[in-house]
Amino acid sequence: MASVEPIRNKKNIQKVEKILAKQGQRELLLFVIGTNCGLRISDLLSLNVGDVRNKTHIQLVEKKTGKFRKFPINAKLRPMLDEFIKGRRDKEPLFLSRWGHRLDRVTAYFIIKNACEQAKLQEKNRNSLYEKIFWVSSLSAI
Repeated sequence: MASVEPIRNKKNIQKVEKILAKQGQRELLLFVIGTNCGLRISDLLSLNVGDVRNKTHIQLVEKKTGKFRKFPINAKLRPMLDEFIKGRRDKEPLFLSRWGHRLDRVTAYFIIKNACEQAKLQEKNRNSLYEKIFWVSSLSAI
């Protein structure tokens, strides 16, 4: 299995965010929640609108490990989420495909992969990239 390298440089993370912001609110939010919470993509894509509406934390049971996890919704995420979910129902998937279905892992992978390629990043990017960026940035803040 190929190793996955996180984006270690904050400027590169901001570059990817800027590219995704041009693509759309969904794409940017997918990346920002992933990098701020360190969730696996399968857990991120399983979220519904009601899981984040008027909440201070994202709470879920991880699909892979079965562990309960709780992540704060920080000041950067709150306004983005509020704008993104405006007018949507609580039971609706947070991330929808263009056809109105829950976004799948493969599509999410290509969204992030293409943004990293446009940013000319050399890292090997996979869906576990979120966890690694989160943990690297958390450790560097200590």
